[in-house]
Amino acid sequence: MGRPDAEGAIDREETLANARQIVGATSLPVSADLENGFGDDPGTCEETILLAARLGLVGGSIEDATGRAEDPIYAYDLSVERVRAAVKAARSLPFPFVLTARAENLINGRADLADTIRRLVAFAEVGADVLYAPGLKTREKIDAVVRAVAPAPVNVLMGLAGPTHSLDALASLGVKRVSLGSSLARAAYGAFLQAAREVKQKGTFDLARAAVPYAEVNAWFKD
Repeated sequence: MGRPDAEGAIDREETLANARQIVGATSLPVSADLENGFGDDPGTCEETILLAARLGLVGGSIEDATGRAEDPIYAYDLSVERVRAAVKAARSLPFPFVLTARAENLINGRADLADTIRRLVAFAEVGADVLYAPGLKTREKIDAVVRAVAPAPVNVLMGLAGPTHSLDALASLGVKRVSLGSSLARAAYGAFLQAAREVKQKGTFDLARAAVPYAEVNAWFKD
């Protein structure tokens, strides 16, 4: 959409309209980042899940981040009630809807693993299908989360700066899902910028050596 990735930068109507376009463009199941449900109230989270399902989404996430810099994380009890309401909506649907509950402490400047785990355990207990704490980096912290919420599946974010782990390493820790966030897009932008800087700064065109062949890309649009 050509908009910044930031809490509240895109409202619910815009998010769902964008998701509708993606659902219409693929036969694959689509899950959406539904941020904090686009409202503080648990009832708003419930409504957001129902609206998402109505347009064809089969999964979505609800997080405990408020979007307010002065108070970035919802209080524990409210966070749990918000996930409970989202789970209620997901379970009311006539098809499976994967509800991911996110604990956002670690990427909001709150390095409190104990509170993060407490929240994830509570989210699992009220019925969330997948647990997710963006910002887990070390094997020890990932292992602690996986063990705490077992047997509920845990999603881990890779592709950020800092420690990285292979799929095999994550699987050995019991991680069931890995997401990349904006990593693939940033990798693509990085290659584009590197190529543009080569032309501007050096006046050379070696960029073609690493580029995907024209025929291969064009064929994607013929299928």
